[in-house]
Amino acid sequence: MKDNHKKLLMRSVAATLVALSLNGCVLGPDYVRPAVDIPAEFKEARGWKTAEPRDDKPRGSWWELFGDPALNVLVEQVEVSNQDVQLALAQYRQAQAAAQAARASFFPDIGTSAGVDRSSSKSKISNSFNLGLDASWEPDLWGGIARSVEAGKASLQSSAALLGAVRLSAQANLVQDYFQLRIVDETMALQSRTVDGYRRALQITQNQLASGIVTRADVAQAQSQLKSAEAQLIDLGVTRAQLEHAIAILIGKAPAAFSLDKSTFNARLPEVPGSLPSSLLERRPDIAAAERRAAAANAEIGVARAAFYPSFSLGVSGGFQSTRVSDLFDVPSRVWSLGASLAQTLFDGGLRKARSAEAIASYDASVAQYRQTVLGGLQEVEDNLVALRLLADEAVVQAEAVTAAHEAERLALDQYKAGTVSYSNVIIAQTASNNAERTALLLLGRRYSASALLVKALGGGWQGIGEK
Repeated sequence: MKDNHKKLLMRSVAATLVALSLNGCVLGPDYVRPAVDIPAEFKEARGWKTAEPRDDKPRGSWWELFGDPALNVLVEQVEVSNQDVQLALAQYRQAQAAAQAARASFFPDIGTSAGVDRSSSKSKISNSFNLGLDASWEPDLWGGIARSVEAGKASLQSSAALLGAVRLSAQANLVQDYFQLRIVDETMALQSRTVDGYRRALQITQNQLASGIVTRADVAQAQSQLKSAEAQLIDLGVTRAQLEHAIAILIGKAPAAFSLDKSTFNARLPEVPGSLPSSLLERRPDIAAAERRAAAANAEIGVARAAFYPSFSLGVSGGFQSTRVSDLFDVPSRVWSLGASLAQTLFDGGLRKARSAEAIASYDASVAQYRQTVLGGLQEVEDNLVALRLLADEAVVQAEAVTAAHEAERLALDQYKAGTVSYSNVIIAQTASNNAERTALLLLGRRYSASALLVKALGGGWQGIGEK
């Protein structure tokens, strides 16, 4: 009968503690996403609204917008081989484990023990055998564990977003390096044609010298111009090699184990839609990560406040103890105990108050960082939208400059052959023509770079516009 009363008492106590744990108060402020003051309209785009992190929305293989198969193959290797991505993936797994560890505090600790003792008293030797099971549990009366779990979940989400940010950054860097390398290829091809043209011009001056029409000064000028052009062609090789090395690192390879053959520029500039909805910016993983860090910091305030209140813990143990192994599992050998404890810190020199103030300051800092990240993202979008628009206008004008420079070069060379101008006129015209073409190629590279940066600023392209 007594055993039944004891069992009923234990069940009642356990039920009461579970109810307290589940219904206990949760200290600290409930999280509300920090407001960000964003203008209703932007200088370079329309149709935007206040950003709300949605980095889980699909982005697709955004690099395929450029229509370059070789680029597609390279970017796909970033996911599996880039070491920065692998580092971020490992950090995500760490955050995942930490979140699971926080949730484990909801459950009791259960352990088992076994032992044997041998002792002597008044020349009598005795043995003691024991086998036990122990359990302890601290109910979450003040919500400290709940807030820890909340912080762990938010930190895990932040880590996942950071993984996406690292991946997106590596992809964007590779796209930019790849297009810069292809621009260098085009520039080297241009420079090779320029060298060939300067060789022909040198031959003309040598023929003119043989005919007594010009002096050796013209030949020397032509030779100097040719050698300078050859030196510039060699220097372009340095730039190309360094870009190739950078691409190798981004796909997780040693520079010595990677090479990229020269190729003509086959990519196309993706057309930016006339209206870019804010759902694109909302997918930016760095914005989502900053917002989740604010959520985690808010939860830590509740953890710090819970430390001001007493902690209650329940311990239960049971098992068998006997002087003989054969009697260990008999009913008389059973032992059990049930205990509860209440602990409260009376004086800590201001430690808990300081930690609470620290948690509040950390939250304020994370809110400021989140808002700054949003504003920085808006600036990046604006910068690259205006760059694409104005660089497109500049490219049209530069193409006209190239046409005019070619015509001036042709006329100067014809006039020199006719003996009406000096060779310095030819050099000036040829240099202007070469510079105009190189400027046009640099503009093309800047346009592709701005396009890749716009995709990055929007969180990974603009696929899915208009989808519900």
